[in-house]
Amino acid sequence: MKIDRLLGIITLLLQHDKVTAPELAEKFEVSRRTIHRDIDDICKAGIPIITRQGGDGGISIADGYKLDKSVLTVDELQSIIIGLKSIGSISDSTRIEGLISKLSPKCEAVISVKDKIIIDLSSHYRSSLSEKINMIKTAIAENRLICFDYYSEKGLSNRTIEPYFITFKWTSWYVFGYCRNKNDFRLFKLNRLWRHRVLDETFLPGEIPPDELDLDDYFTDESKITILFDKSLEYRLVEEYGPDCYQVMGDGSLKLSVGYTNRDYMISWVLGFGDKARVIEPIDMVNEIKDKAKNIIRNYEHDI
Repeated sequence: MKIDRLLGIITLLLQHDKVTAPELAEKFEVSRRTIHRDIDDICKAGIPIITRQGGDGGISIADGYKLDKSVLTVDELQSIIIGLKSIGSISDSTRIEGLISKLSPKCEAVISVKDKIIIDLSSHYRSSLSEKINMIKTAIAENRLICFDYYSEKGLSNRTIEPYFITFKWTSWYVFGYCRNKNDFRLFKLNRLWRHRVLDETFLPGEIPPDELDLDDYFTDESKITILFDKSLEYRLVEEYGPDCYQVMGDGSLKLSVGYTNRDYMISWVLGFGDKARVIEPIDMVNEIKDKAKNIIRNYEHDI
């Protein structure tokens, strides 16, 4: 867009004493004639631009004219750049890099963008995740429906939704929207969403009830479980729930009592620790894990 290019040219002129038209044309991938028209537009906007011909020539802002370059503090600018880089980890677009380039000062002594903090929001499915996010962003911008196959603990279903926004929460990416199948607002995990497409049909965005925007309500943990862990798994408990999550028992084992949202996931999580974790309560879950353990043994009986 032209406005982006004009802002980019002004930013470069603030960072450099002078630049040449060929340099600007190459950077913004336009012709020199377009750059000269842009310079004229910038001058009309009240910013005095000086153009000098010759071997030592170039384009610069007139001496004595000052623009306030301290609108953002160093810490604020650093935070913005870190945030942009984190979004860039799941985006194939070069717009993020261009925006970072506009914001980054010429002198790194002022602010270092050499990654004191690195945030990577991608996953093992980065390419498909980026494609999904870009598809959903387009649908949201154009108020168009999207449909997809969705895999959940209840099985495979086909959904059609009115997409409202994308969010990163609980270590995963989700799309929030109004599900036409359930006639209610829903949250869908992108890694469970496949064979997706944007439909031609549009929708009129409605008002989202305030209680629907409390996304934590989608993952209530009213069910409780108590587990005894081997001492060797202390680091895993700290990683999952923090250093104060467990009670050290007389035999050295670690007692964890927590709430959970998804019963099947919790059972799979416990089984993943093998013989180093034992559920104490609730009793119905103890019995279910016993049955699963017996079934696991049956699966390997022919190999013994």
